[in-house]
Amino acid sequence: MSNVVALERRIPAMSNDAIASVRALEHSLSDMPQQKIETHHALHGGMYARTIQIKAGVLLTGAEILVPTTLIVNGDVTVYVGDQSVRLQGYCLLAAGAGRKQAFLAHEDTILTMLFATDATSIEQAENQFTNEAHMLMSRQDGAINHFNITGE
Repeated sequence: MSNVVALERRIPAMSNDAIASVRALEHSLSDMPQQKIETHHALHGGMYARTIQIKAGVLLTGAEILVPTTLIVNGDVTVYVGDQSVRLQGYCLLAAGAGRKQAFLAHEDTILTMLFATDATSIEQAENQFTNEAHMLMSRQDGAINHFNITGE
């Protein structure tokens, strides 16, 4: 939990240089074999949540996030948060700012859930709201494994 305190339970927006660093890492990893990651989606009560599990040993870069979100981390992962990399262990509930693109290295199987308020009525709309890189999301790739829970409430 000391790492969460170091982050003050918040992940701030990242500088353009920090985002460019993650893009460079993403580009260098693009020719390597890609791990299939299932995405669980929930659209309920004006909230969108997406949950993935990163297997131990997997390095993952995320999409650029354009909206403030809540990020729940459960496991053991090092996350690049701009000017530092921080190891998060156990259950961590973080307020995460808009304007970030992160890299995660899982030391153990780790579950990540991102939530944000939305007026979207479909998963596609919600994905388009939180990122301008929706076309790069694993949930949009051929052979993607998605689980949906859309309540209409």
